[in-house]
Amino acid sequence: MTARPQDRLEAEWSECGEQTLIPGVCPVSLRERLTLLANTPLAPTKTQKPLNIGLFDEDARNQLNLF
Repeated sequence: MTARPQDRLEAEWSECGEQTLIPGVCPVSLRERLTLLANTPLAPTKTQKPLNIGLFDEDARNQLNLF
């Protein structure tokens, strides 16, 4: 069973391989991708150090009582 010419979906090649184009849906442009990346919040480059002072001092909790 073959599809009629008007029923065939268009396809295009990208860096990921062949992709089917759906009628009525436009592909994501480079501008839209860059806008999305620019609007994402910044992520830290280093891991945060634990807050070991005062109420959150886990090292002080592990000490043995001397008395």
